[in-house]
Amino acid sequence: MTDAELLLWSKLRRKQILNLQFYRQKPLANFIVDFYCAKANLVIELDGSQHFTTDNQAKDERRDQVLQAMGLIVLRFNNHQVLTEIDAVLTVILNTLNINPAIRGIE
Repeated sequence: MTDAELLLWSKLRRKQILNLQFYRQKPLANFIVDFYCAKANLVIELDGSQHFTTDNQAKDERRDQVLQAMGLIVLRFNNHQVLTEIDAVLTVILNTLNINPAIRGIE
């Protein structure tokens, strides 16, 4: 795992957020997503510098469309955001979970 993945995983694992189980490197469709919460239908992707090329951005967009067509919410953060603004990243994740009807009332 990258440093950003290690940091975020340290905050997601062991049901630390709303008592929800997250998985890392989870196969979904023809992809392996960075983090996945089945209960919330949530995918979290962390993007390194290779994701900022035009070709890779187009691939990521198609990937997100496939995952969203499966009913999944996809959140993307770049590694720099995770490493320098972890509290803000966690706030976005928590806010997404809090408005998610799939998990309301399970706390």
